[in-house]
Amino acid sequence: MQDQLSALVAQAETELSALASRPDFEAAKARYVGPKGELTGLMKQMGGVPKEERPAMGKLINETKTALQALLDTALTRIEAAEIAAQLGPAIDPSLPSPDPLPGTRHPLTLVREEICGILKKVGFTVVEGPEVETEYYCFDALNTPADHPARDAQDTFYLPTDAAFTNIAKKIPGEKYLLRTHTSSVQIRTMLKGKPPIRIVSPGRVYRRDTVDATHSANFHQLEGLYVDKNVTVSDLKALLDYVLKSLLGSDTKVRFRPHYFGYTEPSFEVDLSAKHLPKVNKEWVEIMGCGMVDPAVFDDVGYDSTVWSGYAFGMGIERIAMMMYGIDDIRYFYQNDLRFLRQFA
Repeated sequence: MQDQLSALVAQAETELSALASRPDFEAAKARYVGPKGELTGLMKQMGGVPKEERPAMGKLINETKTALQALLDTALTRIEAAEIAAQLGPAIDPSLPSPDPLPGTRHPLTLVREEICGILKKVGFTVVEGPEVETEYYCFDALNTPADHPARDAQDTFYLPTDAAFTNIAKKIPGEKYLLRTHTSSVQIRTMLKGKPPIRIVSPGRVYRRDTVDATHSANFHQLEGLYVDKNVTVSDLKALLDYVLKSLLGSDTKVRFRPHYFGYTEPSFEVDLSAKHLPKVNKEWVEIMGCGMVDPAVFDDVGYDSTVWSGYAFGMGIERIAMMMYGIDDIRYFYQNDLRFLRQFA
């Protein structure tokens, strides 16, 4: 029987090394180790082996079974690798140019953001960004927002649990609450706390509010806010800047007007309307576009500026609203769907 076992291993080694397909492998496996296989047949002969030779013969059979299993595993690994290679096809040369002839493009919101920032840079504004996770101090308290203001309710703002992971990016105050910022005005506070006037910055970025998603609202969107602090800054300066920005962005035919409003951060405060019937989807005489105003002296006092010496203005606009007006888009959700048919129109 010993010679038969040795011959069986030698035969399997030759046959299994030549197998090229999984069906052939399964058939060979059945012939060698299956219920009716050759090794099984030899094992059944153990009953006729003298009692004193059975331990040695049993050891030899186990060694033969182990050798056959190793040959089968090797053959199966080789066949599986060949199957994967056949599915993948020929090797790809990464140095070859892409077969896709269509160039990439920036997102329409990025295009609008960079265009507005470029317009403001021409008149001395610097782009400053800040963290999206903020504290109530930067987002509300320092901006003169009352404790009972609706914007501070959990139904309007995304609050986060107070956790040590946030302490490296937010001012740590005992009992402080952390939140996803509702506006980029917090960047203005951070900037004023770091330096002295004059200051002329624009702060674009993503913001979050608990809005029900529809054609004109989103729970996360993008804002761009500006701040100018210097001596003898007036409402006329603010009106002149916004006239310049909106006409540069939307066309020289654009008209701008102010309406009185209330914002905790500014006093006096205004809603800004524009008239731009030459733009697609603008079918009203006046369309509300942003908020603005003169920085409230209480805000200056909180950041350590002397409000009897310094004055300034602030303004903020939604980038999505501007983009929808510029490009004639009637649903804000298009910006977030990653639909190439939509995005490639801006290439």
